[in-house]
Amino acid sequence: MNPTKAALDGVRVLDLARVLAGPWATQILADLGADVLKVEQPGRGDDTRAWGPPFLQMPEGGEDREESAYYICCNRNKRSIAIDIATPEGADLVRSLAAKADVLVENFKVGGLARYGLDYEAIRAINPRIVYCSITGFGQTGPYADRPGYDFVAQGMGGFMSVTGKEGGGPLRAGVAMADLSTGMYAAVSILAALRHAERTGEGQQIDLSLLDTQIAMMANQGSSWLVGGINPGRLGNRHPTVVPYRTFRVADGEIIIAVGNDGQFRALCGLLGRPDLAEDPRFATSAGRQVNRDAIEQLIQDAVAHETGLALIDRLVAANVPAGPVNTLKDVYADPFVTARETVQSFERADGAVIPTVAFPAKLSATPATYHTAPPRVGEHTDEGLRAWLDLSGDELDGFAQAGVIRRGTPVPNRH
Repeated sequence: MNPTKAALDGVRVLDLARVLAGPWATQILADLGADVLKVEQPGRGDDTRAWGPPFLQMPEGGEDREESAYYICCNRNKRSIAIDIATPEGADLVRSLAAKADVLVENFKVGGLARYGLDYEAIRAINPRIVYCSITGFGQTGPYADRPGYDFVAQGMGGFMSVTGKEGGGPLRAGVAMADLSTGMYAAVSILAALRHAERTGEGQQIDLSLLDTQIAMMANQGSSWLVGGINPGRLGNRHPTVVPYRTFRVADGEIIIAVGNDGQFRALCGLLGRPDLAEDPRFATSAGRQVNRDAIEQLIQDAVAHETGLALIDRLVAANVPAGPVNTLKDVYADPFVTARETVQSFERADGAVIPTVAFPAKLSATPATYHTAPPRVGEHTDEGLRAWLDLSGDELDGFAQAGVIRRGTPVPNRH
C-alpha cells in the first residue's frame, strides 16, 4: 500500500521572509508537506542565523555559526537558495520562481519589494493564482504603515504588556515573541484559506497581516472586557481576571499552579484540603462570589497548602479532577515523560555527525501527519537543487549565475532523520 501523501503535497511556497513570524508560518506549511524554498541573501542569510549563542554544537566540539538555536527553531523542512535580489538578474530569477509558486510569503517593509518588481501587483500580473502573504509591523495601510515593527513594540502597543507582570509592577513582555508567533499562526491559517479559495476560483489574493493587528486580536477576553464592560484591565501577576482560584500558590518546596475553572472543581478542592465548609460559604460558593472575595479565598487556600509538598499535592489534586501542575523550567519540561510519549522532540543527524533537535508540530493528524525530513538548511545549501526543481535550469545556466554573483551555492550536508 502506498503511503498517504502529505496534506500539502504539491503546494509550492516561495519564502522571502526572515526572523520569526514569516518563517514560523512557512515551517508550519513545510511540516504539512509543502515544498518551501527559502530565499536568502548570499553569504549572510536570515538575520537569526547570527542570533546566538547558543549555536549548534558540532561533534568535534566547535560551533556551527550558521546554526543558532533561534534559527533552528523555525526553519526545518525547507530548502535554502541564495539569490541576490538587488541585481536585475536575481530579481528576474525570483519572479520566475514566483510564477511557479502557489504561495509567496514576505516580511519586507511596506513598498520594499516594489523597487525589485517583486511586490504583489507585479507578481499577480504573472501569476494570478498566487497567494501573496505580506507580514509587517503595522499593515499595508493605516497611520503607522511606514514604521518599522518588532514583536516587542507590538506587545507594548497592543496592550499585552499592560496586563503582564506583577500586580502593581511595571510593564513586562512575554518571555517568547508572542506577537511574532501568533502572527505566524494566523498567517498559516490565512494562507490555507486563501489556497482553498484559489482552488475553487483560480483567483489568488494578497494577505495583509500585521503584528499589531494580531496582538490586539490575541488580547481575547481582556480586550472584550474593555469593549463590553469598559474595564481597563491591569496587571494581576499570576491571577486570572475573572476565574478564582486560578494562580500559583506557595508550597513547602516551591510553587504550584491550581486552576479551578468551575464550581464543581472548587468543591472538590475544598474537600481535598479538608475545608468542605468553604464550598458552602455564600462568599465563595459561586464563581462570581469568589471573584468579588478573591483576596479572602486565595489566602485561605494559601494557608491550607503552605506545608504541602508540591508534586504530592499535585497528584492528589489531579486525582480529584482539580487542574493543577508544576511550574517547570525548560530543563524540567524536556525531562517530563510527556515529551517522550508524545514524541515532542524530533532530531536530525547530518552526515557530518551534527545532531539537530527541533520541537515537533503539535497537532497529531491521523491521516496526514506532519513529517520531518530536512534539517534547517545552511545558506544556499539547495541553490542548485531548488532552481533545477522549480525552473529546470541547466548546469551551464547555474554556473553563469554563480560567476556573475547572482546566486551563491552552499555545500549540501545530507541528514538522516
